[in-house]
Amino acid sequence: MIKRTLLFSNPAYLSLNNNQLVIEFRGAHPEQQRKNTTIPIEDIGIVVLDEPRLTITQAAISALLDAKAVILSSAKNHLPNGLMLPLSGNTLQSQIFQKQALAAEPTKKQAWKQTVQAKIRNQIRLLDCEKQDSASVKFILKNVKSGDSTNCEGQAAVHYWKNIFGTEKKFVREREGNPPNNLLNYGYSILRAIIARAIVCAGLHPTLGIFHHNKYNAYCLADDLMEPYRPFVDKAVLEIMAKNENLNDITKQMKARLLSLGIDDVKIGSARRPLMLAASQTATSFARLIIGEEQKIYYPELIPYGKI
Repeated sequence: MIKRTLLFSNPAYLSLNNNQLVIEFRGAHPEQQRKNTTIPIEDIGIVVLDEPRLTITQAAISALLDAKAVILSSAKNHLPNGLMLPLSGNTLQSQIFQKQALAAEPTKKQAWKQTVQAKIRNQIRLLDCEKQDSASVKFILKNVKSGDSTNCEGQAAVHYWKNIFGTEKKFVREREGNPPNNLLNYGYSILRAIIARAIVCAGLHPTLGIFHHNKYNAYCLADDLMEPYRPFVDKAVLEIMAKNENLNDITKQMKARLLSLGIDDVKIGSARRPLMLAASQTATSFARLIIGEEQKIYYPELIPYGKI
């Protein structure tokens, strides 16, 4: 089942009643004074809190986490700055945690090789869709080694970002850089939440990464497994750019597109699935790899334009 992603950007009071999230709108302006509504907790996957005048009860938070939903809070710039995950997501969680913590270095190196290859393949697909030069990236893909010891991921990124938005734009990917960096940041935050939720539901610990090891990062594994998914965010940003000239402010329409990433159609294995379900398959396959029941991590393929 595809879970819903909810964005709250107006004043509201969120509470729990009969396992339903009760939404009471409390804005002073007429457009904010909408009819109260309820949503089954079990239908919710991600909640984005993007309004300082929001109130959410502890009962609602607890019920959301029990249902394996994640909660994102936003900063003054309206970019997500906090992520709340359920502590327990799988009946075999303890066993998987131990295997994950003790994973052999060769296993992690092979996992990272697969991850980098999958990411670069999707970058190539998106470059080809945009009719941009992908020859250099295709050459780099052939040379990915165990653990990506020669940093093919970084090499591919240089060529990818130079071309993906058109060479005339002279785009530089920087977190605090010029637009569309702001859209990419927002989209990657939503993607990170989707992947983190899938990781917890698979019984994995999001801190124990295979490549990312920053001691200040609580979501190293999420940052690892989301890498092949990043081009799906880039694709959504390209769609937004095609419809909007002003990218300095992220409008509700832009947010709506990025929040809908979870239902984007992707190809994984021999099937087509919504991205949120694909994330679950990726995380589960990684858990099976860690405990020795699988040798391959299943990552999605970006579907060329016009073939969805």
